Amino acid sequence: MAFGGGLDSDNEVMSEINMTPLVDVMLVLLIIFIITVPVLTHSVKVDLPRVSNEKQEIKPQTITLTVKADGAVFWDETAVDAAALELKLAEQAQKQPQPEVHIRGDKAAPYEHVLKTMAAVQQSGLLKLGFISEPAH
Repeated sequence: MAFGGGLDSDNEVMSEINMTPLVDVMLVLLIIFIITVPVLTHSVKVDLPRVSNEKQEIKPQTITLTVKADGAVFWDETAVDAAALELKLAEQAQKQPQPEVHIRGDKAAPYEHVLKTMAAVQQSGLLKLGFISEPAH
C-alpha cells in the first residue's frame, strides 16, 4: 500500500510521514480490545448476596513457666512441683487449640532445671514451646 506521491524522482527527500505502521498498530490494538472486553465482563448478571467475612481468630492461651535460680518452677505465678507440673501440662495438652508455653529461665538457673521443664512440656504433648529473654542492651 503506497500512499501519496511526492517522489517524482529518486533524488528528492520524502516530505510526508508514513502513517501505515501506526495505523496497523492501532488496528491490532483495537482488535485485541474487542476480543478481551467480553471476557472481562460477566455475561449473566446475578445479584450476589453480600456477606461480611471477618476472620474469627481464637487466640490460644499462653502459659508462662518460670524457672528460678534455685530450680523452683512457677506456673504463671504459682509455685508447682514436678508432679503437679506434669498433671497441669497433660490437662493443657488436651485442649484445642493447644496453649503456647513460654519458659522464663533465670540466667543463674542450672541448665538441668530448665531442661527438665522443657522435657516435661515435650512429654505432655504440647507442641508450642518458646523461651522468653531480655533484649541485650
